[in-house]
Amino acid sequence: MPSAHSRDLRTGRRSIPGHSYLITLVTNYRHPIFLNYEYAASACRNFYSPAVLEHGTTLSFVVMPDHVHWLVELHGRLSVLVRIYKARVSLEVGRGIWQPGYHDHALRRDEDLRRSARYIVANPLRAGLVSDIGQYPYWDAAWL
Repeated sequence: MPSAHSRDLRTGRRSIPGHSYLITLVTNYRHPIFLNYEYAASACRNFYSPAVLEHGTTLSFVVMPDHVHWLVELHGRLSVLVRIYKARVSLEVGRGIWQPGYHDHALRRDEDLRRSARYIVANPLRAGLVSDIGQYPYWDAAWL
């Protein structure tokens, strides 16, 4: 069920091809569905599916138990990119798993993409899921 303010997430949203965006997607009711290896693997794999790559290039991501952080360079419309990604993962899981909407932050030209990627990848460390990022399997960054 959409929150009372989910429509506000769309206010002022623009899709600018060639720009990079930090996107956060959350599972329904923050259910930790990605504790399941197969579901987490599906979430990881679909960042690189041809349908997703048509709309954006994945620069970095981390799949947490109940949400996803994604740094992407946009090729088309942000809403289309997110819709395709969410749909592909939901189809592989076998049911709708996502909270409606998403949060996005368009990175300014002066923001460091690598610093943003490091921030994303460090999420499992900050959450206390692992003590070394090498122990966490559900992340990737273009700069490796």
